[in-house]
Amino acid sequence: MKYLSICSISFVNLILVSISCFFLSLNFLLNDMVYFIEWEVVSLNSISVVMTFLFDWMSLLFMSFVLMIASLVIYYSKEYMSSDININRFIMLVLMFVMSMMLLIISPNLVSILLGWDGLGLVSYCLVIYFQNIKSYNAGMLTALSNRIGDVALLLAIAWMLNYGSWNYIFYLEIMQNEFEMMIIGSLVMLAAMTKSAQIPFSSWLPAAMAAPTPVSALVHSSTLVTAGVYLLIRFNILLSNSWMGQVLLLLSGLTMFMAGLGANFEFDLKKIIALSTLSQLGLMMSILSMGFYKLAMFHLLTHALFKALLFMCAGAIIHNMNNSQDIRLMGGLSIHMPLTSACFNVSNLALCGMPFLAGFYSKDLILEIVSISNINMFSFFLYFFSTGLTVCYSFRLVFYSMTGELNCSSLNMLNDEGWVMLRGMLGLLIMSIIGGSMLNWLIFSTPDMICLPIYMKMLTLFVCLVGGLIGYLISLSNLYSINKSYNFYHLSNFMGSMWFMPYISTYGIIYFPLNYGQIVCKSFDQGWSEYFGGQYLYKKLVNYSQILLLIHNNSLKIYLMLFVLWIFILLSFLMIL
Repeated sequence: MKYLSICSISFVNLILVSISCFFLSLNFLLNDMVYFIEWEVVSLNSISVVMTFLFDWMSLLFMSFVLMIASLVIYYSKEYMSSDININRFIMLVLMFVMSMMLLIISPNLVSILLGWDGLGLVSYCLVIYFQNIKSYNAGMLTALSNRIGDVALLLAIAWMLNYGSWNYIFYLEIMQNEFEMMIIGSLVMLAAMTKSAQIPFSSWLPAAMAAPTPVSALVHSSTLVTAGVYLLIRFNILLSNSWMGQVLLLLSGLTMFMAGLGANFEFDLKKIIALSTLSQLGLMMSILSMGFYKLAMFHLLTHALFKALLFMCAGAIIHNMNNSQDIRLMGGLSIHMPLTSACFNVSNLALCGMPFLAGFYSKDLILEIVSISNINMFSFFLYFFSTGLTVCYSFRLVFYSMTGELNCSSLNMLNDEGWVMLRGMLGLLIMSIIGGSMLNWLIFSTPDMICLPIYMKMLTLFVCLVGGLIGYLISLSNLYSINKSYNFYHLSNFMGSMWFMPYISTYGIIYFPLNYGQIVCKSFDQGWSEYFGGQYLYKKLVNYSQILLLIHNNSLKIYLMLFVLWIFILLSFLMIL
C-alpha cells in the first residue's frame, strides 16, 4: 500500500485546490475582478527582487481545470502504473509538472514565465523518456530540442524588454502595441508559443512524444504543455490583432490543422491518431486566436482539455487490456468486451467531432459560425471547414476499426472492464465532457451572442461533420481500403501519412548538410592538409634532420664537439644582447 499512498494524497489535495480555484474564478467573473499581487522576495539596500502574480478569472479557471485533470490522471495512474516499481518517482514528476504549469499560468512577468516554461520543458523530457528505450530517447531529444527554440525566443524577448522599466509585460501591451520593440517582443513570444504548441514547422515532436506513458499523454499532451503556448498568446492577444503576426499565425495554424487532420486518416497507431487530433485542435485554437477572438480560444482550450484527456485515458485502458498493443488493426469489437470504456471513448470522440450538446459542440460550433461571419479569405475558410470534416472522418475511422466488427487480436487475451480505479478516473472526466461545454458557455459569455447567418451557412458545420463521418466510414471498408492504399496512390498516402515529411525534415533535413560538410572538413583539413603540413609534416622533418645529425655525430667527433662550442657561442651572444 505504501506505493499507492502518494497517488491518493496527491489526488485529494489537487481536487480540493481545483474546486477552490473554480469557485474563486466564479467570484472573479461575477465581480469582474483582477488581483495583481507583488511579493518582495529579497530586499537588500536599494535592490529588491519582486515576484508578481496575476489572478483573474482566466488564470483561476485554467488552473482549476489543469488541477482537476491532473488529480484524475494521478488517480488513474494508481492502477495503470501499478506494476512500476518507481511509481513514486513518476507521481513526483507529474506533480513537478503541475507546479511548473501553475507558475506559468499566474505569471504576468516574462522572467517567471520562463521559469515555468523551462520547468515544463525539462519535466516533459523526463516524462517522455520514462520508459527507457531508444525510441523514447529519440522522442525525448526531439521534444527537448524543438522546445529549446521557444526557450531561446523567450530569452531574447526578455533581453528586448530591457528597453522598458520592468519585465511585467502586462503593463506595456496596450500602451505600446504599435512600437517597434513591442512588435519584436510579440514576434519572439509568437515563435515560443508555436514551438510549445507544435505549429508548423515545429509539429513533428508532438506525435513523437507519445512514447511517454499514457497518463502523461492524457495530462501533458492534451491539456497542459501543448496549451501553454496558446495560453501565452491569449495573454499577448493585443499584439496579434491588426498586425502581420496575426496573419502569419492564421496561415500556419490553419495549415497545421489541415495537415494533422489528413495525417490522422493514414495513421494506425492509436495514440498517434489522438496526438494528431490534439495537433488539429491546437491549430483551431491558434487560428481563432490570431483573428482576435481570445475568449473563444480560451473556451475551446478548456473544453478540449476535458474530452481529450478522457480520450487518452480510454486509449490507455484499451492499450493496457490489449497487452500493450497500440495498433488499431489488431483491435475490433471492443464495445462487446469493454462496454464502459467504449462508452467513455465514444462520448469523448463525439465531443471532439462537435456532436450537439456535448462539450466540444459549444466551442467548435461557435468558432465556425464566428469564422463564417468574419472577414477572412476563401483559403482560410476552406481550411477551417475542411479540417472539421477531417476531424469527424478520422474519429469515425477510429471507432470503425476499434469498436465494431470482429476481434482481431490473439484469441488468448485479457480483455475486461474491471479496472475500477481507472474507470472512476474516466467517469469523472466523462461527466465534465458532457456538461463542461454548456457550463463554460454560460460562465465565459455572460450575455448570449446572437449570430445571424443564412440557413445554409448555419447548417454548413453540421453538413461538413456528416459528410466527414460518412467518408471516414467509407475509407475504412476493406474493399475500398485496397484502392485507397494501392500503388497508384502510394507516394501521395506516404506524403500525407507522414505529416508532410515533417519528422524527416526536422531531423535528417536539419542534420544532413552540417554532418556532411563536417565530414568533408574533417577529411580535407583535420585529417588531410593540416595533418600533412602541420603536426605530421613537422614530426617527419624533425625525424629526418635528427637522423642526418646522428649520422654526422657518429662519424665525426670533431664536428660533434664543434657543435657544442657553437651552441655556447650562440647562447653567450644572446645573453650579451639582452
